Amino acid sequence: MKTIKDLISEMTIEEKASLCSGLDFWHIKGVKRLGIPSIMVADGPHGLRKQVGDSSDIGKMESYPATCFPTASALAASWDRELVFQVGEALAEECKQEKIGVLLGPGANIKRSPLCGRNFEYFSEDPYLSGEIAKSHINGVQSLGIGTSLKHYAVNNQEYRRMTIDAIVDERALREIYLAGFEIAVKEAQPWTLMGAYNKLNGTYVCEHPDLMRTILKEEWGHQGLVITDWGAMNQRVDALKAGLDLEMPGPHDGNDASIVQAVRSGELDPAVLDKAVERLLTLIFKAKATLAEDYTYDQHSHHALARRASAEGAVLLKNDSETLPLAKNVKVAVVGEMAKTPRYQGAGSSLINPSQLDNIFDEIVKIAGPEQVSFIQGYPARGLHLDESLIGEAVRAVKGAEVVVICAGLPDSFEVEGLDREHMRLPDSHNALIKAVAGAHPSVVVVLSNGSPVEMPWVDDVQAILEGHLGGQAGAGGIADILYGLVNPSGKLAESFPIKLEDNPSNENFPGGPAMVEYRESIFVGYRFYDTVEKEVLFPFGHGLSYTQFEYQDIKLSKSNIGDEDTLEVGLLVKNIGEVPGKEVVQLYVSPVESAVFRPKAELKGFEKVNLQPGETRQLTFTLNRRAFAYYNTAINDWHVESGAYRILIGSSSRDIRLEDQVKIASTQKNAAFASRDQLPAYLNFPDDAKISQDDFEQLLGRQIPFKPPEKRGDYTLNTPIGDMTDTLFGRLLNAIVQRQLKKTFKGDLENPTGLMMQSMVKGLPLRGLIMAGGGNLSLEMLNGLLVIFNGRLLKGIFSTWKAISQNKRLG
Repeated sequence: MKTIKDLISEMTIEEKASLCSGLDFWHIKGVKRLGIPSIMVADGPHGLRKQVGDSSDIGKMESYPATCFPTASALAASWDRELVFQVGEALAEECKQEKIGVLLGPGANIKRSPLCGRNFEYFSEDPYLSGEIAKSHINGVQSLGIGTSLKHYAVNNQEYRRMTIDAIVDERALREIYLAGFEIAVKEAQPWTLMGAYNKLNGTYVCEHPDLMRTILKEEWGHQGLVITDWGAMNQRVDALKAGLDLEMPGPHDGNDASIVQAVRSGELDPAVLDKAVERLLTLIFKAKATLAEDYTYDQHSHHALARRASAEGAVLLKNDSETLPLAKNVKVAVVGEMAKTPRYQGAGSSLINPSQLDNIFDEIVKIAGPEQVSFIQGYPARGLHLDESLIGEAVRAVKGAEVVVICAGLPDSFEVEGLDREHMRLPDSHNALIKAVAGAHPSVVVVLSNGSPVEMPWVDDVQAILEGHLGGQAGAGGIADILYGLVNPSGKLAESFPIKLEDNPSNENFPGGPAMVEYRESIFVGYRFYDTVEKEVLFPFGHGLSYTQFEYQDIKLSKSNIGDEDTLEVGLLVKNIGEVPGKEVVQLYVSPVESAVFRPKAELKGFEKVNLQPGETRQLTFTLNRRAFAYYNTAINDWHVESGAYRILIGSSSRDIRLEDQVKIASTQKNAAFASRDQLPAYLNFPDDAKISQDDFEQLLGRQIPFKPPEKRGDYTLNTPIGDMTDTLFGRLLNAIVQRQLKKTFKGDLENPTGLMMQSMVKGLPLRGLIMAGGGNLSLEMLNGLLVIFNGRLLKGIFSTWKAISQNKRLG
């Protein structure tokens, strides 16, 4: 049998180059002559979205039925590595049935701002938690021989102008916050593929960024798998291949394949670089094909049951005054809110799953308590956007006969859409007004939230209980009902802080930036690293979550009181369930330097464990900390550095609920390591509680000036100019009109549905080069260059160039 190296030796340069782009939207090419098969990939990450019909249709979202598991924001809130692994296994089983070789997920981008429209697909504001959950997800999927695609690498933290925005990030924030989660997942799970993001990082598109793709990913972290583009993210093909980007998806019609062949023949590209990319491609293809060789059928019932359990594990009990919850089955309950019958259970965009079945909260409550105990009141209109005083008045009158009111509220699907960032943190006015009115009329109100990101809660002091259900997937309603009635004891913890208002978020002054760049002036002070360091009041802190039982933390013990920076430290403690019902507790370990010569957060998460305890049961837990648990990234030595000194070891139930504490002293072997002056800037050593950092201070942190980038005008357009920016020319306006007309035709005039909103935003921000991907094979790079000349005002030259390219295309076709 031929080896992969044998196959490569038999390939022509053209065949090798051809493998470096996709066959269509969802297939990786094979080489029929050599018996190399094609394999299919599909969207994830919280369910399988295998597209129905024509694989070349960019706007088609219809997919085969699959289990819709809770989204990443909900899974991360479970803080349960084993549960996430099991969800990964289930996803792999569904891929095996549908002959999918690679599931495109998970997403491990950091939640820099609550407004990022794709936050529901990401795990956390904390890189350690994000990395651990991503690792479990990947290991679960790949344990059954299906590949994953860890995404979106890297610093893709917003949807606004995501295809062209330049993220300006200092080296410490890059290493400590935005890459650290990816690092954990790569080193400890080896995802078969890793997906390069659309955006630039400090001036260079990440898909052709040699430091990200080669130096860090391959050389430092030891990634063995394939690196692919996000769909349409390719800029300069040969530069990307040199940097370590193997596969362009979905390969454009004329392909960048010819540019690879030309680069090899001219000596610009080392043939060994191309061979290595092909070797990684063939390794992936044959691994996937081996798994998919046999027919497989998964158990839909067991997957739905797992989805229900996962949703309950990730739901977070934020508030429970007077032990309003759990409810007794004989209590008269009024369920209020259209979301109780029309659930909001997933986000919109490429991860939109066609669920194999779908539960709703009202029906699930009725199954537990019986129809005679439960009533339903709509409360707000179906889409939830319009304030309807008559519906609110009806709800206030109708709840008077109930002992407890359960209000189902949240973010409508049009508020959380891939391609669009939120403009605010508020619920719809109709939801807020309903909660306020009902809470003013009834003494026992429980609010159940369905949302993928934090929301403001102006009524937080008016209600008795709040259950954060996140986006719980197709069985999320059952998980919520189980918690409301105590069939499941809530054990979720927030994987992101809930600020009181948007203005409290440290990125608020610099989000989403634009039009050309966004500055990450807050540096490492993201999420709780900011709120806890400056002691800013929050609505609910990172790691927070209540239970129906109580846990006591006891007897912290360190294996040593003095260690070197290469030593490991073991931290032991006892946890006891001192309540009356079984429950699970997430024990969190934070490390806090007592003093530091450089700016650092007050404390950082470095360990966690979820433990299940019966009433009265005590469990011994042990955490092992290595040098990275104490290190920061030193920009003077371009390496991780452990300072000598004392470090507090904090054990708690959230970042602000610390139960145990001890100290360890570390004698660093890096005594002579220099401290970079930009790591000691006063503006960051004494980080302001309003997070307002001047451009001068940020440029000192970067070690360079930020060049001014004026908006592009006619005459300056490039292939990377978003087509929505080309409206100051007649032909640019014409192009935008054509695109909008096509969108209206595709969505039958309804562009306000979530997919329509996504496509509108995507097209507006699509760089001109992206029309090759969107054009269904009707455009070539040469044609686009001709159109570009026209858009820049040189009409006759552009017409000639375009006509020449069309003629050439016809001869080749």
